[in-house]
Amino acid sequence: MVRGSPGAGKSLLGAQFLAEDPSESLYITFEESASALRANAGQLGLDITDATVLDLSPGSEEFTESGGHGLFEPDEFDGTEVTNSIVDAVDEHDPEQVFVDPLSRLRQFAPDDYQFRTEVAGFMRYLKEKGATVLFATQPSERGADEDLQYLADGAFTLSRTDRGRTLTVEKFRGSDFDSGHHTLRIESGGLRLFPVLRPEIHEQEFTAETLNVGVPELDELLGGGIERGTVTIMAGPSGVGKTTTATQFAAAAAQRGERAAIYLFEESKSVFRHRSETIGIPTGELTDSGALTVEAIEPLSRSPDEFADTVRTEVEERGANVVVLDGIAGYRLSLLGESEKVISQLHSLCRYCRNMGVTVVLVDEIGTITGEFEVTSERTSYLADNILFLRYFEANGEIRKAAGVLKKRAGDFERTLREFEITEDGIALGDPLTGMRGILTGTPDWNDTYP
Repeated sequence: MVRGSPGAGKSLLGAQFLAEDPSESLYITFEESASALRANAGQLGLDITDATVLDLSPGSEEFTESGGHGLFEPDEFDGTEVTNSIVDAVDEHDPEQVFVDPLSRLRQFAPDDYQFRTEVAGFMRYLKEKGATVLFATQPSERGADEDLQYLADGAFTLSRTDRGRTLTVEKFRGSDFDSGHHTLRIESGGLRLFPVLRPEIHEQEFTAETLNVGVPELDELLGGGIERGTVTIMAGPSGVGKTTTATQFAAAAAQRGERAAIYLFEESKSVFRHRSETIGIPTGELTDSGALTVEAIEPLSRSPDEFADTVRTEVEERGANVVVLDGIAGYRLSLLGESEKVISQLHSLCRYCRNMGVTVVLVDEIGTITGEFEVTSERTSYLADNILFLRYFEANGEIRKAAGVLKKRAGDFERTLREFEITEDGIALGDPLTGMRGILTGTPDWNDTYP
């Protein structure tokens, strides 16, 4: 049973079901004509030309010959002719697959709900005894909802359409377990495409635990040698401090040593990203052209978290990506369709999936404060991280400077000092530890005479 309001995609799903083997299929339609069904399916690349269509939809003569009288008096109709037509079609074509669209339309031929349920139960048993696999559509009507039809089905699911997109929810699947929740559904060429909710616990592969360098010796020293494979690192700091550049440097270093990296941009275009990276010596264009690096800009509100997770899974499982960078967390939260808190929980699932698959993740996180009280990460996301590298502005001798430090590293030791951080035309540069200063994290430090 597939249920949903008009326009939810029930008929399209039925056509897609029959298109798998149209020569062995029967389409029983009560609403659209056979020509309209085939034309609509064909527009999406579904060929049901060879499917048998039993067209029981009302023609124009139903109105013109009655002069409009009795149009809203369905009890006066006789369902015997409909029943005979269905039996004849099934006996003649002996279909393997049957789609009834919609089954709830048969309610108009029954004098009451009890008679309707009895006749429909007999109809379903008849089709099953003929060896057919049956999909039937339903939709609520003024004469009654369609919940009472679920008992007929071995499986039942609901198609929904809102301003946040389309979803499919499994309500029942007799004899087997199923994934609960609202799964993203999209209409595209070839029909309906489903993006199931990501279940990280069912994905796992063996990988070698090792430390990966960032490609900047001083930054690797700060990180205790680098970042461990299969971990999640948050690079946090205020706007313009160098978070994206640092994350890009790590991805480029992975690509240059023969791995595959993917960067997903939620807050800028690919052209701006490429230009900005290459002006400081990070060859993102060359690495992208060679296939070692994928850079994709995510259009705002164009995908659900399930769709984005599917994009990452494809990159990891089909193209072998070892490093994934999300730039940044705030853009992820705002750009993807869905409720804000649920989007963050889905980011947690995505990170768990990547850990299980041995993929190293870098999340770019922008904090709101420039100086003053130290803020670690935004949106209470620090729990996602195995490692936290923070970048910070501070003022010294009337000049705005930057400092980098490591706040957290689960898999090993790290340098607990701060280092001055710069982005030059040759890339990222870090100075010696700022051991002669204090109060750097407040943005207005004190220093002794040994500090230049």
